[in-house]
Amino acid sequence: MQAREIRSIIERQREFFLTGATLELSFRQKALARLKACIKRHEKDIEEALSADLGKSGFEGYMCETGLTLSEITYMQKHLKRFAAENTVHTPLAQFHARSFQKPSPYGVVLIMSPWNYPVLLTLEPLVDAIAAGNTVVLKPSAYSPHTSALLQKIVRACFPPAHVALITGGRAENNCLLGQRFDYIFFTGSQSVGKEVMQKASAHLTPVTLELGGKSPCIVDKSANIRLAARRIVFGKYLNCGQTCVAPDYVYCHESAKADLLWEIKKQIRRQYGEHPLRNPDYGKIINEKHFKRLCRLIEPARVFCGGSSNPATMQIEPTVLEPVTFDDACMQEEIFGPILPVLTFSSLDEAIRKIQSLPHPLALYLFTTQKSAAQRVLSSCSFGGGCVNDVVIHLATSEMGFGGFGESGMGSYHGKSGFDTFSHYKSIVDKRNWIDLPIRYQPGSRMKKKLVHLFLR
Repeated sequence: MQAREIRSIIERQREFFLTGATLELSFRQKALARLKACIKRHEKDIEEALSADLGKSGFEGYMCETGLTLSEITYMQKHLKRFAAENTVHTPLAQFHARSFQKPSPYGVVLIMSPWNYPVLLTLEPLVDAIAAGNTVVLKPSAYSPHTSALLQKIVRACFPPAHVALITGGRAENNCLLGQRFDYIFFTGSQSVGKEVMQKASAHLTPVTLELGGKSPCIVDKSANIRLAARRIVFGKYLNCGQTCVAPDYVYCHESAKADLLWEIKKQIRRQYGEHPLRNPDYGKIINEKHFKRLCRLIEPARVFCGGSSNPATMQIEPTVLEPVTFDDACMQEEIFGPILPVLTFSSLDEAIRKIQSLPHPLALYLFTTQKSAAQRVLSSCSFGGGCVNDVVIHLATSEMGFGGFGESGMGSYHGKSGFDTFSHYKSIVDKRNWIDLPIRYQPGSRMKKKLVHLFLR
């Protein structure tokens, strides 16, 4: 798309926003209802697009993308009136007689840039939050998932006038053009390297941003853990979407006494969940493109392969792979893996594990398997991370009741449900003062009595 067209879309959205149409709750509710109905009509098309881009099965596509998006819309429809209401707060005696309140207001024209790994969910879920908050939105999905992007464009055009929501396809040129424009808010999901670029470009206009990034999310397995259940859940979360999940366990960090049993249980679970030959399993996904396929293959050192390790360049598939032994100095521990490769490292005490994780960049997620409440409390209190689970993986992002987001190197800001509405809203703090009384205490000239009264009111 030409730069002139992009600027024109943004200008039309700004003009539309200034009409005040999006401020009406009925307008927002109707927009959400149209989007929900359109997603339902295109469920089969979404399934086919996700299969074409990522090899996702229909079951996985609905569970992790379509279904979660519909759930977010339903939640927002149910709670929007409450979220958008003014919030009255306590007024101090010094402000007598007045009412103090916070009023949520949309930012205006919002840019949402989404990634390729969950192209439906990570495009439409922030869109739901943004339009519920009353913004106009420019969507920019990834060029790496072209089938899904084309379908999303069709859905957006069917649901919204371009002055309200517009979707722009394309690659780096379009991204650079968009980031050069003035938006009122930018929401980005993707890699840390691109996130830094987004933040730098946004700073030119002092545009606030939410960054949903990633990082090396640890999965701690202590010696008290239910090893069989831990293995089952780790395999589910790690190899979901062929490992291309920002909150997937990046590596397992287990107590040395549990390593042998855990490795064999993980191997069993891979076989149970994906079959003897995962590369022949029609429900097992693929790597998004050749670039990422080759990067992942370079991380697989044959001497460290405990199980898996095979790949098929023709289909860009890599078997669910476990690497062991591994140290923090190995190549697979120097970058976020973002693929079906699971390194297993060991610690001798939980204190050692905590100290090591504290020394590393803050991950997007942290998972802990333990049956000891004291161990869980120590890890959750001592380690810094975006979000996570105790005795499970990944599922913390599958609820609209809690915000989801990163921390430090893994991002900033959050969304889902009320947190999503808040992200795309500015809360105006307002004091509504009455006219029938005007205390003279604050006005010059001062006096000893006024000083005593000020001390009384403001202590």
